[in-house]
Amino acid sequence: MRRIALVFAATVSVVVLLFSYRTSTHPDALAATGPRTRVSAGTAAPSPSSTPATPGSAPSATGGAGVSGRYDGGAVQTRYGPVQVRITLSGGRITNAQALQVPSGSGRDIEINDMAVPVLVQETLQAQSAQIDTVSGATYTSEGYIESLQSAIDAAHR
Repeated sequence: MRRIALVFAATVSVVVLLFSYRTSTHPDALAATGPRTRVSAGTAAPSPSSTPATPGSAPSATGGAGVSGRYDGGAVQTRYGPVQVRITLSGGRITNAQALQVPSGSGRDIEINDMAVPVLVQETLQAQSAQIDTVSGATYTSEGYIESLQSAIDAAHR
């Protein structure tokens, strides 16, 4: 009987500890209040207002010869916050891509996106299209990035 009471008390203690565990240990997690935006200097191109296409449904950015300028993709709402991409085209080639918005509701979101966005940008510049791989551990951001990237490419070819 004593052994049962001891096991029961230990089980209750473990359950209490599990429920009281704070998942975010980053000190900035409580300070973040909204989506972080990154905007470069210069004039922004108009953002498309229609729903962005799926990643494999439109031609690549290299399809239009001589297309140049900056084009913003639509802001895609993901489970953790909005993702928006801006591309710069020169002579029909993507010369730069940047994330204007990424989820930043917690310190973990910031950590994930600080790691994932440079990889997504590099993939974009190599592929010259929205047909890129997602980044492991940043699936929602990757999918939002790809969708916004495709809408920016579509805007460039209108």
